[in-house]
Amino acid sequence: MMSHHFLLIIHLICAAVWIGGHLYLSVSLLPKALKRKEPQHLLQFAHGYEPLGMPALLLLVVTGIWMSLQFGIGWQQWFSFSSPVERVVSLKLTLLFATLLLALNAQFRVVPALKNNAARLPEMAFHIIAVTLIGITMLVLGSFIRYGGL
Repeated sequence: MMSHHFLLIIHLICAAVWIGGHLYLSVSLLPKALKRKEPQHLLQFAHGYEPLGMPALLLLVVTGIWMSLQFGIGWQQWFSFSSPVERVVSLKLTLLFATLLLALNAQFRVVPALKNNAARLPEMAFHIIAVTLIGITMLVLGSFIRYGGL
């Protein structure tokens, strides 16, 4: 069995990559893009960040589920909100699904339109800020595991 501590370290490094990239995008690049009405820097960042960010997200999911199983919370208990740790797991899974829906919407609807129409920048801004805030919320929720959950 893989050490829980080792899984946690991988999980935290991947969270740093995922959340850090989105914070940089939200705080540094997005305001400039909105002010100048130029999406190019956002699109360039996304293109360069994907090879690092997407594997980090995948590893977050894998390590999160693996650690959940180590806590005795299998898929049968997900969304039962029956114990403090399971509540954290279920809330994080719910936020993960929200992230995936936002990412799919951005990837297949917003980004293609944004390439030719800077007027779509506010919609992209919503996606960027939402994913960033969801990531931060998931990080905070995960910190409650140390104290026995919610």
